[in-house]
Parts: sequence; structure tokens; C-alpha cells
Amino acid sequence: MTTRYDAVIIGAGPNGLVAARALARRGRKILVLERAEEIGGHTRTVQFAPGFRSPLSEDTGWVPPAVAGLANTDKLQRAGGAVSTTVMGADKLALHLPSRIAGAVDHIRAISEDDAVRWPAFVDRMTKFAGILGDLYQMRAPDIDTRGMQLLPALGVGRKLRKLGRRDMIEFLRIMPMSIQDLLDDSFENDLLKSAIAAAAVRDLQQGPRSGGTTFNFLHYMVGAPTGSIRGRPWYIGGPDAFAQAVLEVLKKRKVEVRTGAAVERIMVKDDAVAGVVLAGGEEIPAEVVLSTVDPRSTFLGMIEPEWLDPELMLAIQNIKMRGCTACVMYAVDRAIDDPAKSFTASVSLTQSTSALERAADAAKYGEVAASPHVELFSPTLRWSHLAPEFKHVVTARVQYAPYRLKTGAWTAADREALEKKATAAISAVLPNFDSTILHRMVLAPPDIEERFGVAEGAMTHGELTLDQILFARPVPGLGAYEMPITGLYFGGSGAHPGPAILGGAGWLAARRAMGAG
Repeated sequence: MTTRYDAVIIGAGPNGLVAARALARRGRKILVLERAEEIGGHTRTVQFAPGFRSPLSEDTGWVPPAVAGLANTDKLQRAGGAVSTTVMGADKLALHLPSRIAGAVDHIRAISEDDAVRWPAFVDRMTKFAGILGDLYQMRAPDIDTRGMQLLPALGVGRKLRKLGRRDMIEFLRIMPMSIQDLLDDSFENDLLKSAIAAAAVRDLQQGPRSGGTTFNFLHYMVGAPTGSIRGRPWYIGGPDAFAQAVLEVLKKRKVEVRTGAAVERIMVKDDAVAGVVLAGGEEIPAEVVLSTVDPRSTFLGMIEPEWLDPELMLAIQNIKMRGCTACVMYAVDRAIDDPAKSFTASVSLTQSTSALERAADAAKYGEVAASPHVELFSPTLRWSHLAPEFKHVVTARVQYAPYRLKTGAWTAADREALEKKATAAISAVLPNFDSTILHRMVLAPPDIEERFGVAEGAMTHGELTLDQILFARPVPGLGAYEMPITGLYFGGSGAHPGPAILGGAGWLAARRAMGAG
């Protein structure tokens, strides 16, 4: 006899697991389906050599307080590095930006007295602005039927803005659409300092620092960072996927069924309403509600028969800018990085100027990997020693810009080898003899990330955080309220508001919508 579920959740990443937890509170029979053999979504690690594993990113994300309380993860132990981020300059000069403002001022003073004076006010203001986004990320983006900046009071953020005071409120509204280059030129004089900040602002964007909206991207990844820090959100001591594992334990207690290795091939629709899902092997699972947390293109264009969707909606979904542009090069090494400043627990940028960042982005416009791509690295085993055998370590480099579509065609083994050589050369320039310590190495280009993580174009953001793809316009205008044009179908992945690296945020808000509470 076929089991009928009240709701089926597609995807067992943080959003899917949190959505299941929210729905299970109402005593509903819930099934979570995950195509991979492991849960965790973007937080799960990749085994790239025997005994060696790495996450794709050093940023483990931010958990909204309401989500942490719902999933009982607020008691998970977290740690934070002493250094927020580092940029390596010429002649092995390293600019460390500690999380503590006073410590950062001391380091900045060595390159610019004026910038050291300006730093506390800049960081304080950016922290306030990121806090506004944090408030916004805990509430549903409304259906837009309003004019101008009436949007902000409608979201319940007006009072928060007014508390900023007139000057900061105006500044917040001014800088949100700005390029990070313009903001930094207004704020600082030293290019090494500018490049450290700009590197955070172009994260997973196929845009350079001169592009509009990169300031928003910068603030998005500041949400939840320690006061005084521009990056370096705390990480879970238990591992990159500790949050997902903790939610899974809660689901087991709630008798929620989680199936891995279960790829959804199609969402069944009957009379304009959801009827359940069909798995890749042909198994049909009936359900009254389906909530997808996979990327919007895979959901709407891959799982739903075209006859149930408006052609204009399908075109809008097709036009979402996914543009996976970040490759990962994972290294197994036979000794730890000599890291007296403890900077490699966080992100270390090897790009010394904003103009170099812009040149790297320019190459991607033409389907090329730049001669000198932007490389950031960290060592996950300095956080989680269990990711490598004893006395061995992992170093992971994130390489931008590595466009999903190369002008020469599909990615080849030679393309991957060329990218790896560029990354290794960049690292060896600041870490002498690095190449001689490498035991194994593996490249994950965007097509590889697409295959392993099931996300279109290898875009772990599920859609870039550009100004036309945030808030109510995420995934597309008209679908920002999580409820889809098919009765019983909801969308709550990173492609929805509030976006990537907000653990469980979209899943929680979508589940509330499904329950009629949001």
C-alpha cells in the first residue's frame, strides 16, 4: 500500500530540513527526499582523496534566531577566528584584519594612518546596516503592490531604520545599490585594504567590484559576523554540516522520514493542484503539499510539466542569472600551513588590488579564466581536524572567475589542469614550497559542482544576489511569497528570499506560508 504524506520536501539541505521541522510541529506526516547519498546540501563535505574531505566554502552561514530556536540548534557550540580576513600583498606583506576593531586598526595603521582612523566608523556603520538585513531576512518579502520606499515600512523595517538616525538611514539607502568600488573610494585610500573588502563583495558573483549592487552582496555576507568584522562568521565546532546533522536528529525524534539517494524526477500535478512526486526510478509518492528547496531552474523547468506553467513565467525562470563562476581546488597536504596569525582558519585573499579583481571578472565576460584569477584559500583542518588523517591537512582554494560556459566549449581535463596550475602558482607565490607538500589535488569546476550538488550551472547561490534577484524579486518578481501558481506547491530554497548562506531561512519562511502563518 502506498503511503500518503501530508507534505514532501525536496532537498535535505538546511532549508529542506528546517522546513520539515516547521511542518512536523503541526503533527503532519512529512517525507524529505534527497538526491545525494548524504544530507547537508551546500554544507556537506566532498571526499577528494582517501581520508581527506573539504567543504566548498569557509563560510558556514548565519542561522536566524527563530530558526535556531525551532531546530534546537542554538546550543550548538560555535567558534570564531581571531582574524576576520587577510589579504596577501606584494613582497609577502600580509594585511590581517582581526575581528576586534582595535586589532584591525593596529594592522591598518602600518599601511595607512588615515585609513586606520576611518576604520572604526566604517565597520560600525556596516555592522548596523548588516543588522537591518538580518531583521529583513527573518520576515517574508511581501507581494509588491506598493510604490517607492513605502516598501521598507511594509516590511516592518521602518522602525529599525528610524532608530539609525537620519544620517545613517540616508546612507543605508544610498549605498545599497552602489558598487563596492565607489563605496571604498569614498571611504579609504589604500588599495590593499580596499581589495580585502572588495573580495568579499564579489563573492560568487560573475561581476567585478565596479558593478552596481556589489555593496549589497558585501553586506549580505556580513550578516551574523562578529561586531567589528567584515567577514569571518563563526563556524560550528562539530563540522561544516553540524547544523544539518543537529536538525536531522530533531526530525528523527519527530518521526520525520528522510530518504537519501532519492532523486525527484517530476512533481505530479492534477487539476492545477499538487498530487505528489515521482522518483527517478518511477516510484510515485502522493502528497497534498510539495515544498522544493532545490534551485528554481531545476524545480520549475526540470520537475514540472510545461503545460502547468505560464510561458512568461517559464521564460522568467529561464532568465534567472545562475552563472556559477567559482571553482574549488582542494589540496591534501602533508603538513599544516605555518600560520602564526591564525589567519587561514578564515578566508585569505591573494588578490592585491581592486583593479586586479576587475580584470579577473572581465575575462569571465568572454568565457575565459583570467591569466591571474582571483584566488582565496583557507585550511578547513585548522577548524576541523577530523577532515584529514592525523598530521595531514587540507587546503581549499576558491577560484574566481571560472565561468560555467567557456568560449571554447565544455570544460575539459586540460581546462581543469590549467586552472589548478594557476591556483597553485598563486598560492606558491605567498607560501614557498607549497607545491612540494601536496599529496593529492582535485578541481571542481562549475559543471562538476552542478553534477555533485544538483544545482544548475554550479551556482551554489541558486541565483546571483544581483539587485534584480533579491527580496521580493527572488526567484522572480511575482513569486517572492514562497507560494507558487500551482495549489499546494511551495518554494523555499536559497533561490528564494533571503538567499544563500542564511541557514534554514527560506525553508522556515516557506513552511510558515504553507501552514498559512506567513
